[in-house]
Amino acid sequence: MNTNLRLKPLFLPLLFLVAGLGACKKAENIVTPDSGSISRVIADNFNLSIFNAGLVKTGLTTKLLEEGPFTVIAPSDDAFKAAGYNTTADMIVAEPAVISPIMRYHVLNGRFDFSTLPFLFNQEIRSYNGGKLFVTRWVKGPDTILTINGAVMLTKNVKASNGLVQVVNRVLQPYTFEHVVEVIANDRDLSLFYQALQRAGLTEMLGKNETYTIFAPNNAAMKAYGLTSLQDIEAKDPADLGRMLRYHILADRRFVYDYILSSGKEIQSQQTMVDGNSITIKLVANPSAPGTYSGITLQGTGNTTGVEISKTQRDVLAGNGVVHTIQSVLRITQ
Repeated sequence: MNTNLRLKPLFLPLLFLVAGLGACKKAENIVTPDSGSISRVIADNFNLSIFNAGLVKTGLTTKLLEEGPFTVIAPSDDAFKAAGYNTTADMIVAEPAVISPIMRYHVLNGRFDFSTLPFLFNQEIRSYNGGKLFVTRWVKGPDTILTINGAVMLTKNVKASNGLVQVVNRVLQPYTFEHVVEVIANDRDLSLFYQALQRAGLTEMLGKNETYTIFAPNNAAMKAYGLTSLQDIEAKDPADLGRMLRYHILADRRFVYDYILSSGKEIQSQQTMVDGNSITIKLVANPSAPGTYSGITLQGTGNTTGVEISKTQRDVLAGNGVVHTIQSVLRITQ
């Protein structure tokens, strides 16, 4: 009995030593999150709270703690509100199948300082999920302005330990279709325009990899023009129909803001369409910010007033171009 009692104090230090070694080993395996990472920078920015909620929801927060480097295009809270996500709660309850592609579209592999790009229209880059984005570097008076898919960069090159954050004024929508003709075919409000393209034999042209911008009259516009049904369209001569439709097609990619930034001091400019005729582009003043512009109207040589572009269906991206829905048909003659 006495011997056992004398041995107990000898074992206690050994037990504490073993326990201490185990604790040290566990401490070595703990990874402390980098406080300067992109995830932390975004989480600490009060104007990116809705975007941050989207990163958390889709698991991208963890991705953006990695070494990278990454570049994140972060829409401001006002941008998300304009897209229908008014609070972080709206983001949290959003359908994952909808929000996940959007969030991944805003993440790029690599460090992109867009202010070093050439002064060229819509230079292609690739997002984390493989989608195309188009960046333009502009000189507007004394300022250099950057746009991505026609969205204006508000704050550029916010540095993080594993990359950069670029803040933009609009949520970028990843494209679903590779060709503009597929965008038109899958929009119910453009069904008459699509049927007219088929009748004129233009769908094959728009299904190729050349780049196009389409100003597509909606169904109400086509009906006002006299093409109220498939029967009316089938009754038209394909050549005549083709001449009308080509006046709505531009052989280039142009977002609405491209026209605003390229206008110089003038409030209107001319745009040549694929048929060789020109339309007039007029800037629409922004009443909430005097001296700035919020959109454009179009006017064919035969239109008596400007044709408006849908606010919700403009800058609809495809792999080979952009589709803008317009409220009236562009007329070459009255």
